[in-house]
Amino acid sequence: MKRRHPFLLSLAMLLAPLAVRAEMVGEVSTVWKLIGPNHKVVVEAYDDPRVEGVTCYVSRAKTGGIAGAVGLAEDVAEASIACRQVGPIRFREAIPMQEEVFSERQSILFKRLQVVRMADPRRNVLVYLTYSDKLIEGSPQNSVTAVPVERTTVIPLRK
Repeated sequence: MKRRHPFLLSLAMLLAPLAVRAEMVGEVSTVWKLIGPNHKVVVEAYDDPRVEGVTCYVSRAKTGGIAGAVGLAEDVAEASIACRQVGPIRFREAIPMQEEVFSERQSILFKRLQVVRMADPRRNVLVYLTYSDKLIEGSPQNSVTAVPVERTTVIPLRK
């Protein structure tokens, strides 16, 4: 009989609500490929794990063909982001001034697409930045969006 590890199970249950999962909204084909999937632009939705009521929509290129089908293709480092209030904004806990809220691998070894949330308490706004980076050098390609928070709601910042 195998022993279960209660610590690992508890840790997984605590972190599960913070796991950010992409929800596919849609896609359009941009280049037809005879073998393998087409090149396309995908639109995915990500709910902020610490801020209820905010969803970010990221559009990005996805490489098709045989290399894309088996996960060996490197996607282009361009992405666009639009974050919106989709319900009442509630903070699950105090947030840091700046935090990575989502990261996804874009190549087998080195490249990641990242979304970073920044708090602007002076204007009571949440700013979201998307960019991609590589192990050796990042990409200057980036996109930014902002979500205003009602003046009656103070952004709780982690000290």
